Amino acid sequence: MPVKVNDVENSLPELVLEQSEVFAGAAGASAQREYERRKDKRESRIREAHPRIGGLIIALSDDPQSTKAWATGAQGEERLGRQLDAVVQAGVHVLHDRRIPTTKANIDHLVVCPSGVFVIDAKKYEGQRPSLRIDGGWTRPRTETLIIGSRNGTKLVDGVHKQVDRVRTTLEASGLNDVPVSGMLCFVEADWPLFGGDFTIDGVSVLWPRKAASHIGRLGAIDAATAARVHHVLASSFPPA
Repeated sequence: MPVKVNDVENSLPELVLEQSEVFAGAAGASAQREYERRKDKRESRIREAHPRIGGLIIALSDDPQSTKAWATGAQGEERLGRQLDAVVQAGVHVLHDRRIPTTKANIDHLVVCPSGVFVIDAKKYEGQRPSLRIDGGWTRPRTETLIIGSRNGTKLVDGVHKQVDRVRTTLEASGLNDVPVSGMLCFVEADWPLFGGDFTIDGVSVLWPRKAASHIGRLGAIDAATAARVHHVLASSFPPA
């Protein structure tokens, strides 16, 4: 049965018209702006400290890793954004790079589709393999750890949970209590195995762009009118970053 939505008074044609005015956002835009801001600030600092040879120093040196990480993140978000845009169809809506009000954080991608809402955090860890490590069980408490290459990346899962909770609270406040909200960690250009490799940790799916698109294409109980309403609420509540 389709999800029941409280107080949805608009007809489908009106909702479709309303959605045509929603700006989907530009994937990776805020990360790219932050990279350029840091890069420009560094170059200005060098030129002020070394008026004569500042340009040469800049040409012969690299940005620090903390600055380059923003450009890398922007590239990952942009690539995933293109693949998500490719699956947009009737009943499927995508929002990119949305600001979380009252915080400095943002949501990389939001997808509304027949099976619910997906909150997707894009990560670009080129050549590194995400994996799930499980400890404990029979005699000890079971713990799950996200490993990226050889490092513990479980804090990324916690970040997705915070975003999912914020989206779910926003929908509930609009009377959309029955819309499922799920989180994804999507690793771009990671060292995924030839077969399989995706997994779930603490309710968050860990996968790659094409696998994420396959989840979005699944059937569900969210009809087109409900999807349009959800899209509008999320676009209004989480403005472009």
